[in-house]
Amino acid sequence: MPGRRRHPWQLSMKKDRLELPAPSDLERLKAENALLRDAFGRLPQGLCAFDGQDRLLLANARYREIWSLPEYAVRPGTTLAEIMEHTLGCETEHSRSQPRLEPGSEGTRKREWTLDDGRVVEVVVSRRADGSCIALCEDVTELRDAHLRIAFLARHDLLTQLPNRAVLHEELDRAFMHVARGGELALLCLNLDRFKPVNDSFGHAVGDELLRQVAARLRACARSSDLVVCLAGDEFAIVQAGAQQPTSATVLAGRIIDSLSSVFDLDGQPVHISTSVGVAVAPFDGADAMSLLRSADLAMYRAKSDGRGTLRFFEPKMDADMRPRRNLEADLRLALERGEFELAYQPQVNAASHIVCGVEALLRWRHPQLGVVSPLDFIGLAEDTRLIIPIGRWVLEQACRDAMMWPASVRVAINVSAVQFRHGSLLRDVLGALQLSGLPASRLELEITESVILADAQQALSTLREVHSLGVQVALDDFGTGYSSVSYLRDFPFDRIKIDRSFVRDVDTSSVTQAIIRAVVELSHSLGMSTTVEGIETPQQLQIVQQLGCTEVQGYLVGRPCTAAEIVEVIRKLSLTAAEEP
Repeated sequence: MPGRRRHPWQLSMKKDRLELPAPSDLERLKAENALLRDAFGRLPQGLCAFDGQDRLLLANARYREIWSLPEYAVRPGTTLAEIMEHTLGCETEHSRSQPRLEPGSEGTRKREWTLDDGRVVEVVVSRRADGSCIALCEDVTELRDAHLRIAFLARHDLLTQLPNRAVLHEELDRAFMHVARGGELALLCLNLDRFKPVNDSFGHAVGDELLRQVAARLRACARSSDLVVCLAGDEFAIVQAGAQQPTSATVLAGRIIDSLSSVFDLDGQPVHISTSVGVAVAPFDGADAMSLLRSADLAMYRAKSDGRGTLRFFEPKMDADMRPRRNLEADLRLALERGEFELAYQPQVNAASHIVCGVEALLRWRHPQLGVVSPLDFIGLAEDTRLIIPIGRWVLEQACRDAMMWPASVRVAINVSAVQFRHGSLLRDVLGALQLSGLPASRLELEITESVILADAQQALSTLREVHSLGVQVALDDFGTGYSSVSYLRDFPFDRIKIDRSFVRDVDTSSVTQAIIRAVVELSHSLGMSTTVEGIETPQQLQIVQQLGCTEVQGYLVGRPCTAAEIVEVIRKLSLTAAEEP
């Protein structure tokens, strides 16, 4: 046809002789074919093509590798049936009806094959109208395993391999359909007793192994039809359906308490814990998953407060008892940003000169409806909810700012919680407060109790040494109320020991109390430490502790807690009084 372009590989007849492509065209054709063969062979997927009669036209090496085919089985002209005989072992009616390349109507189809060795192969077949087709094959085993792993992790706890909270809610929703038809359902919530001391004392690796062993024991205690769930950390739950309640839940809880009370062997280290169990039964204690879980949780907290290793069933009174706490927690979360916290200051006076040498900062919460809330009512709640961390940071910053208004000889003492130590930000918070206020480090004193040391002695020691290296003073508060205080004096960088007010109440009538205080004072002085006696309320108590050699005193006789503005005047008056004394 005139004007029609001929491809270089086409032959033509002209004047009764054969016309061949020019040499340059042949070289270019060879180069193109070589490039195509190279690209074809380098494909990470297996690729093959069949004609309309299902005869193989071409296949690359990866195709052979995926299907484990011998070389002669992928020669051009080999039929699909012959290839399948190699891959399936025989040609059967089943293999003919479900061939790997799915011959049929025009279009593209995708299918996955699971081979005998466990590999998963994805095949995408594109078939044309004339029956010929091209297939792309890919080994997706690793990808499929990764997807399955991701799906598993989305529904399970990584450490214990137990189902997580999402699975719990799904199972409870299904179980409530059974309850609607008259079935019974119990939900057990568990919290490990003494887990934090184990985790802090022996390290997170030991704590993780303990949780794994706990999970194994819980599975052993439960029936195969029960769902054992890890809610978070050391909190677990068990859904028990299809059993007579509350009898079955009582028996199961008893098995769990006995099992978890037995010693755990953690790399040769014997560890003892226990568990508190709360039980809620549907539909009496909750008409849906959320309400049943809340009831079981309340019962668990009651079991924990009533003693370790105990079981408690939900009672409506528990919800009423917890409601004020929940309301207080909600208000506490807003108190800081609303500016409801304030600091009161109580003077600490030199026992000999009566001059103010320090002031203790005391946190107060002025609630808009409840008035002044006692620290006894909200400090524990702040620690449980970790709100003590931002609150403690505010106390440090505010107390250091206020202290800048006092004479340079007066320090400020601030109580620090064990939760602040565990959080790991205490050193940064102290540095921040000193830098913002400009207060010299020597005028700041941190007061800690034995609970800080018991939570994690190594971390507490490390943090206190870093703080002490800045020039900040450290005091051991409530000395004598614990059981191992003396050993701390040797290892920790204390500048001062505060003798608890419980030793002062009968100091004017008890020779034993006087002997104890004298011994503590002598021990402190021999270690280069000062002593502060709390709770001084009468002149007789003051006179006796002076005679016993105490360095400083604190109490209502010396001065009551007052505001930041008032403490400036209190310091001035006490200084004038001390100067006037003979």
